[in-house]
Amino acid sequence: MRPEEQGIDVAVLVSVGRHPITGRARRADQDARGLELALGLERQLPGSRVSLLHAGPCAEESEAALRGYLGMSAGTGLETLTLLEQAEGSDAIPALAEHLAAAPPQLVITGARAERGEGSGLLPYALAERLGWPLVNGLAAVEKIEKGVATLLQALPRGQRRRLKVRLPAIVSVDAAAPVARQSAFGPARRAGIEATPVPAEPDRELAAWQLAPARKRPKRLKIVKAASARERFKAAAAKAEGGGGQVLTDVTPEQGAEAILKLLKEEGVLPRG
Repeated sequence: MRPEEQGIDVAVLVSVGRHPITGRARRADQDARGLELALGLERQLPGSRVSLLHAGPCAEESEAALRGYLGMSAGTGLETLTLLEQAEGSDAIPALAEHLAAAPPQLVITGARAERGEGSGLLPYALAERLGWPLVNGLAAVEKIEKGVATLLQALPRGQRRRLKVRLPAIVSVDAAAPVARQSAFGPARRAGIEATPVPAEPDRELAAWQLAPARKRPKRLKIVKAASARERFKAAAAKAEGGGGQVLTDVTPEQGAEAILKLLKEEGVLPRG
């Protein structure tokens, strides 16, 4: 094997996700895509070593979600996940930075943002700043790694792609442009081990000052007729409204008119009901 084809150490940062409908804990979609990319890199560069890393509390709900990542590793030799155990509400960045600095991998892969907690997407940036490593976001693929330099394909808006070269070690974040994660196998997930290591916890003072509340449904925009010419605009304005559920208000007070408009906006979903 030539030196430029030797494997590298890849660390994948994983988090506990949240199902968008049920709210139950699960593997996070973007983190699972990051692991899928790392496993593909393991096939691309024989001899590469992939490790999983998570910082957070050791709880039954989170353990079941983390094992969803281990279930992706059937036949790959990845059988353990390193858990940096810390209390709920602790800042994960110092613990992750200290662990990565002690045994630096060549490449760290993480999702663009978490599905729980702050979900600000700042963790890769804060981690890269603390370690002094370069950061590439929106990673779509790793094309090749030669002589300590990785050639990456970055996803841009409207399906565009940009080829970048970055010197390792580096941190990359993935989103929906990365390969879709494979299914998680139940057997390998249960047989794999989770190595919990207690670490000093620093409280997340920013998160402690926040007030968390369930997200409100976004208002729906009213249908806007777009026309290129005056004739088309006139036809659209003169066309009979679909459904026939409207009403014409004549000789009403301003209060009655305002009440009718408010009722229509609520029915159309522009304003919340209640």
